[in-house]
Amino acid sequence: MPTQTINGVAAPTLGEFDVINPATGTPFATAPEATREQVGQAFQAAAQAFPAWCDDEDFRRAKLREASAAIAANADELTGLLSRESGKTAQFAGFEVPVAVGWLAYYADLDLPRELLRDDETARVELIRRPVGVVGAITPWNMPIGLAFFKIAPALRAGNTVVLKPSPFTPLSTLRFGEILREILPPGVLNIVSGGDQVGQWLVEHPLARKISFTGSVDAGRSVNISAANDFKRVTLELGGNDAAIVLDDVDVAQIVPGLFWSAFFNNGQACALIKRVYVPRRLYTDVVDALAGVATSTVVGDPTDPATQLGPVANLPQIQRVTGLVDKALENGATAAAGGRPLDRPGYFMEPTIVADIADGTPLVDEEQFGPALPIIAYDDLDDAVTRANGTDFGLGASVWTADPGRGARIAEKLQAGTTWVNTHASLGPTVPFGGRKHSGLGVENGPWGLEAYTDLQVVHVNRGTPGPSAG
Repeated sequence: MPTQTINGVAAPTLGEFDVINPATGTPFATAPEATREQVGQAFQAAAQAFPAWCDDEDFRRAKLREASAAIAANADELTGLLSRESGKTAQFAGFEVPVAVGWLAYYADLDLPRELLRDDETARVELIRRPVGVVGAITPWNMPIGLAFFKIAPALRAGNTVVLKPSPFTPLSTLRFGEILREILPPGVLNIVSGGDQVGQWLVEHPLARKISFTGSVDAGRSVNISAANDFKRVTLELGGNDAAIVLDDVDVAQIVPGLFWSAFFNNGQACALIKRVYVPRRLYTDVVDALAGVATSTVVGDPTDPATQLGPVANLPQIQRVTGLVDKALENGATAAAGGRPLDRPGYFMEPTIVADIADGTPLVDEEQFGPALPIIAYDDLDDAVTRANGTDFGLGASVWTADPGRGARIAEKLQAGTTWVNTHASLGPTVPFGGRKHSGLGVENGPWGLEAYTDLQVVHVNRGTPGPSAG
């Protein structure tokens, strides 16, 4: 069993819980359940490590580079562990370690410049950024390695120390990279605890945490935000999305459909910034639905360890129950399944890739975030109305426009109320580009220099060069 990392060593396992392989629906491993005392020990270790860690920028950069190399050296082990606990195919699981490696390397080289606000005979005023202190981080089950390093890399680069908790559905790969990195990072700099919602609550409420970085559902993010507000913790919240794709009337259907499909079904549709609903001009509606259904029915669903498999199982029992429930309700109310529509009759949490047609706004499958392998296709007659409907949601994470005219697409993309809008692609992310949501899809951004600054507080240093004493200037 992988162990928790507290103050640079393996923490004793005082309780444990089962980890389910979604390809079988049965336990294949156990993970440690942190106690409240252990969460407190992790924060104490992080607080004690903070002064030395934040004081040596060159040392931090070097350690991030070492960490990047160590994660890369253990890629096969981490990817295999991730595949078993999450149900990802080797292809999809293989996307995550490069994110960890790349984000660590990127932030190791990223500067956090000082800004000179004034420099004259009477005063020098400089704006600098200081680390916030100890960061509490909570990561989701859909991309446990990759999204962890959206947080760890900038937090450590800025000079903070971290206490991180992964989802109880996918704890093992996170615990394992904690074991790898405790051989590199000084004790207390990165602490990993695991367990259920109670452990997450202890983390958010701990008085030594000065910032909480959370990725997960809107409801959970709301609870995190309320708890963090009690003692004025900073927050970055990357929450859910109900991303719309608008197909324009000038497209070559055969050309766009493969990209449209995999922008929705990457990782079995289990990512916040994937296409969750598609708006199609009525005259192209049948062609687009049929083409998407063709891709869906030809997609190989099966054992994620089989190289021929394109989609493995849904990651956990609650999630497949949610997705099948939304699809069933849509079909009961008159929608049709152009492809799929059912779970597979086999052990594990497998579901057919599902394309739902003859459906409209106001249906839960359209209005809510399904987070799984089911995609509703909605017809429209007027482009302005499609934009209005795409914006008519509390979500605002991403959106995309698909067109033969990228310039026209960009003009429409600017009308969409989302943190990121794409043209002829979707969910294209990188370490240099800010990522965050509008409306209920989150607070703050991750990635790029903006993501680094999110782990800092502003400090003004004003040096008076004139007569000592107060000054109005």
